[in-house]
Amino acid sequence: MKAAEVLARARALLLDFDGPVCSVFAGIPASTVASQLRDVLTDGGHADLPEAIATSADPFDVFRYAAMIGQDEARYVEAAFAAHEVEAISSATPASGAHELIEAWHRSGRPLAIVSNNGTPAVSAYLDLYNLRASIDFISARTSSNAALLKPSPHLLHQAVSALDVTAGESVFLGDSTTDIEAAHAAGVLSIGYANKPGKNYKLTEAGANAITDTITGLATVT
Repeated sequence: MKAAEVLARARALLLDFDGPVCSVFAGIPASTVASQLRDVLTDGGHADLPEAIATSADPFDVFRYAAMIGQDEARYVEAAFAAHEVEAISSATPASGAHELIEAWHRSGRPLAIVSNNGTPAVSAYLDLYNLRASIDFISARTSSNAALLKPSPHLLHQAVSALDVTAGESVFLGDSTTDIEAAHAAGVLSIGYANKPGKNYKLTEAGANAITDTITGLATVT
């Protein structure tokens, strides 16, 4: 099934943020943020980190590790993470066609939610920066230091579906990672994999995406 066909049949659109809407860390590299979060752990007495965490360029790896250490560590790292995400929004680059898709979907009268592992403050800051707030019906994003609630858990998707007052079967989730596809399967939601980098087409297909697209541009025309 093609992405356009999946969208055309859907009553509600659930849209991942970092990737399908924008590149959050385009101006402030994710690796820099990961390093800053490691500094938080070091300052808290956790200097001897596993090699995988000590060298990871993904701030979510550091956050999830902090959550494994303890609740206090998770809170401190999440707070720093949220602040860095908001800082990054001013230099985030929009995904080509994303704003057009959001606005066209809103004009169609069907509900739309942002579903993201990024913090709610960062998502809100972006929507305000580009005057998209009125086109979004709900934001289902990170609001706490509980890493277990993030995708691939279906929690954020369940929350969005409930808030939009639709059923899972009427909804489609567009995301660019295998964890997005896994979360969609767990929530009973159709999924479109956004293959925005080399190799993602295969990975998203293997994860079980119902459709794959390598561009957001043009999807607004099927709303």
